[in-house]
Amino acid sequence: MSELDQQLRELVIEACKHPPGSAPRQRNLTRVIRLVSPKLWRESVPYYQDAVQQTWVYFCKHICGSYNPELGSVPTWLNAFLKFRLLDFRNATQNDTITRVPSQTERDGELIDRIETIPAPPPTEPLLEIVENWARADVTGELKSLHIKGHPEINAQVLILRRLLSETKLKDLADEFGVTISTLSSFYQRQCLPRLRNFGESEGYIDSK
Repeated sequence: MSELDQQLRELVIEACKHPPGSAPRQRNLTRVIRLVSPKLWRESVPYYQDAVQQTWVYFCKHICGSYNPELGSVPTWLNAFLKFRLLDFRNATQNDTITRVPSQTERDGELIDRIETIPAPPPTEPLLEIVENWARADVTGELKSLHIKGHPEINAQVLILRRLLSETKLKDLADEFGVTISTLSSFYQRQCLPRLRNFGESEGYIDSK
């Protein structure tokens, strides 16, 4: 575990010792936001900031009930959710039905103040664990059957687990498997993302338009 991950874990533990809306909880969550922000997944799309805002909403409402540090670091957990939100917005963009979230600020804990006023829903199974269980189980065998031509070891299941959950870089995967980055990227875009989107829709994480 890196020094940053250890620091984030300690801040989360400390924040969750205090009730929602309390100054100590807001202070620690704000520190987490500032430390994690540079580690968030980046995309040059017009709806990126909207997806990020929804990610922070999810973070503040679920961090003390859904996050399991044994399944991954805080940045990995949030990036998994952020990527689903980006898929959601991408899908909505294609149908011209994006609903933009209001602009919010993270300065001096103001973002947390607003979110803390929203009633917390019942505890839910961590998103990261849900996606991992789905990909590993591959009940229909579809994910394993979809692979790069001539490379059955580079299949949709492997890439989803390595890219979405472990956040392994395409360059590292390309070097490991002996294929080009463009080959991996093309396969991931054509075969993996559509199935992630379908799964997200079936579970209610992505709006079906």
